[in-house]
Amino acid sequence: MAFPVTTQNKTLLASLYETIYTIRVFESEGIKLYRKGLIRGYFHPYTGEEAIAVGVCAALREQDYITSTHRGHGHCIARGADIRKMTAELLGRATGYCRGRGGSMHIADMSAGNLGANGVVGAGTPLGVGAALGTSIRGEDRVTACFTSDGGVMNGTFGEALNLAAAWSLPFVLVVENNQYAVSTPIEQTTRDLDLYKRGQSMGVHSIRIDGNDVVTVYDTMQDAVGRCQAGKGPVMIECKTFRQGGHHVNDPGLYLPEDKLQHYLERDPLIVARQYLMDAGATEAEVADIDARVEANNEDAIAFAIDSPEPDLAEFFEEVKANG
Repeated sequence: MAFPVTTQNKTLLASLYETIYTIRVFESEGIKLYRKGLIRGYFHPYTGEEAIAVGVCAALREQDYITSTHRGHGHCIARGADIRKMTAELLGRATGYCRGRGGSMHIADMSAGNLGANGVVGAGTPLGVGAALGTSIRGEDRVTACFTSDGGVMNGTFGEALNLAAAWSLPFVLVVENNQYAVSTPIEQTTRDLDLYKRGQSMGVHSIRIDGNDVVTVYDTMQDAVGRCQAGKGPVMIECKTFRQGGHHVNDPGLYLPEDKLQHYLERDPLIVARQYLMDAGATEAEVADIDARVEANNEDAIAFAIDSPEPDLAEFFEEVKANG
């Protein structure tokens, strides 16, 4: 489904690749920080699913919104988040996006149109529909992209929210990251029909399924979705088929993942696919190496910044609690 105009755009492909690699390094190094005891709470890696966030967010405009999930680091980075502030938030430091009070699953950046991650599976869908309704009432030219999962689609809020978006033709794009597992439960055990996009079609929503590991396909599809919403033909549902390269969270070894399926998706690693697109567009090995080195240096800087940042001030926190009643 990739359009020639995208596959020949070396500048765009370099940006897509760099963002995917930024997410990959951020997650890989974040896991190390977690194992050292520097990150509290849960850590849900986005490894293997990066092309979805990157393709979707690259197709959005500055004024558009996103809502995220518990597995949301990639969404934040793809939407332009400062990885120094993200790393600081993961480490619970005062310089983080939420001043160290939100942690991994609750990063938000309203200035970038990131309405926030959410630890409740499926909760972002009605929040995203609400945001789309608000922009529609105000007559604003904004599209809201809501990331959810196959597990989120099994939640009752999915049907209620998407049906409402359809009834009111809201500028809303539901991006289903179907990694085929809800924690350790395979999708085959939770639904009879594995084609999740058909649920959107049953509500009269333009709905398709694509290869979620192909960043160009995701980007092109999302561009079309944004155009539909701008033309008053929303909402849109995009099911992105993918697979996570490990367990549900850092402490889950993922031993239940079938080896043959895991191997299939490792061969279709989003990073490998994006790199090949870039090379096919004329990039040299040296150019790609320069991107990799820049990403790795930026992440090292982010870790150093976070470690050197102060812990939140407890007295200040309690004063704010009192002030807010």
